[in-house]
Amino acid sequence: MKTPTKPFALCINNADYEASLILGKVYRIMPDTKAAKDDLVRIVDESGEDYLYHKSHFVFVDFPEAVKKKILALADAG
Repeated sequence: MKTPTKPFALCINNADYEASLILGKVYRIMPDTKAAKDDLVRIVDESGEDYLYHKSHFVFVDFPEAVKKKILALADAG
């Protein structure tokens, strides 16, 4: 798997990670080319830390620039 080119991931499956991932929530992706080779994606999860999850837990998404700035501002404020 190549590194996702979209900066965000929408959680569509939180099986085994109910405390760390919220279904339907958009998460920020942290680039990690080594992990991507194993179909993993580095996500800043509910703990506020970045962890690796299998790509099957997410749909990768992008937003218009104004929306991206709002999402990132919210994440940085939290």
